[in-house]
Amino acid sequence: MSKVILITGASSGMGKTAALKLIEQGHKVYTAARRIEQMQDIKALGGFPLQMDISQEADVQKTVDTIIQAEGKIDVLWNNAGYGLYGSVEEIPVSEARKQFEVNLFGLASLTQKVTPYMRSAKSGTIINTSSMGGKMYTPMGAWYHATKHALEGWSDCLRLELQPFNIKVVVLEPGLIETEFGSVMLDSISAFSGKGPYKGIVDKLVVATHKMYEQGGTKTAVIADTIVKIVNSANPKTRYRVGKWAKPMVWMRVYLGDRLFDRIVMSQI
Repeated sequence: MSKVILITGASSGMGKTAALKLIEQGHKVYTAARRIEQMQDIKALGGFPLQMDISQEADVQKTVDTIIQAEGKIDVLWNNAGYGLYGSVEEIPVSEARKQFEVNLFGLASLTQKVTPYMRSAKSGTIINTSSMGGKMYTPMGAWYHATKHALEGWSDCLRLELQPFNIKVVVLEPGLIETEFGSVMLDSISAFSGKGPYKGIVDKLVVATHKMYEQGGTKTAVIADTIVKIVNSANPKTRYRVGKWAKPMVWMRVYLGDRLFDRIVMSQI
């Protein structure tokens, strides 16, 4: 059955790949991102790209209003927009940390608040929140990014319980190492904030380790697209999907090995 789907952060990577696949399956897919010029292939295939900055309340409201006026409903919301702010806690300005939370958590929450009443009225819907294996573990220089993803995990759990009586499913997606722009954005920020100061030694090692990791290859975005298709087409999806390189083993180590041993494993890589 065809569904009306809204995907944020669909100008590249996981969001775009999944959007194209969902359109091919016959779903009506709306994609929202700042870079609307990078979503013309989605439009050409039959999708509906919308320009939206997730951190701007007016943009968020306009996006929801546009879809509701055209379709009267939103069956699936995939909160996929986000980025990674990396650098030392000491050196990253709190203003930048606030922006990280605005995009990765508060903007997402605002959009969800605006979509939920329509799902609740329909007594049906699926909300997918993109967290990360980083929502269950941690790495040096990633404090603010990991903080947003840890927060999103708990937020999603509470939301799932609240919406359960209305037959609205809440799913957390926890990708591992995926071949997207994430790595380059991460390296840009870590170099900008902590590449020259007292943490330069650890940053230099982390940059080398990150380059090596991405050179070895991550999981293709098509794997994430397949997972999203599975969630969208499921009447009773799982509460969490941990997908992609390193996701399952890293989270397993974090859960079962304890803090000090996990610390040593992480630091041994840099």
